[in-house]
Amino acid sequence: MKVGIIGGTGGMGKGFALRWSQNNDVIIGSRDAGRASESAAEYTNLAKEAFGEIKGSISGDGNVSVAKESDVLVLSIPYENIDSVCSGMLSEVKDTCVVVSPIVPMTRTDVGFECISIKENRPFSYRLVSNHMKDKSKLVSAFHVISEKKLINPTLELDYDIFVCGDDKESVQVVNNLIDQIKGLRSVYLGPVELSYLAEMSTPLLLNAMIQNGIKNPGIKII
Repeated sequence: MKVGIIGGTGGMGKGFALRWSQNNDVIIGSRDAGRASESAAEYTNLAKEAFGEIKGSISGDGNVSVAKESDVLVLSIPYENIDSVCSGMLSEVKDTCVVVSPIVPMTRTDVGFECISIKENRPFSYRLVSNHMKDKSKLVSAFHVISEKKLINPTLELDYDIFVCGDDKESVQVVNNLIDQIKGLRSVYLGPVELSYLAEMSTPLLLNAMIQNGIKNPGIKII
């Protein structure tokens, strides 16, 4: 399977690329295709150091090219960039492509991390992404509460639950399979994509708990 990661040169994109390259062809996307290719070469070396020979591959290209090639497209981008990045890209995806949004509408204020959508009455991330989708049923929300610092260490086993929201059962299952490929993660289905705001709000909650209680790189686990 070809897994595209838009914003793949960032920390979360790096972590996903390293881990998923064991079984998939990962394509790093960036506005700068050259930078994406350089990052892909770096990630390939790191993946081979961690796992030995990998069954998949890591390559890099411009965002639109990655969108056209991918079977799954992960949007590892800031909330503020959703419209500018997605407007010229999501119209190019294959009809069968599953689009994954881990995007959180979050800002840091004097009191702590807050949800922009509530504080400033702005749309939640999944709504903004959905505006650019050809087939809205292919949108799945996931990976909002994963520790980036732990994710980028490919040999570190994680122990988190990942909230997943989506309307199309087959698309949700595709994302569940990617979650299962990362040892220690468990998919927890919350319901249709309209409930994605619940997953998005869990990130500022988690970060405030981390800061106020001195917890290092926490995740969420339902027991």
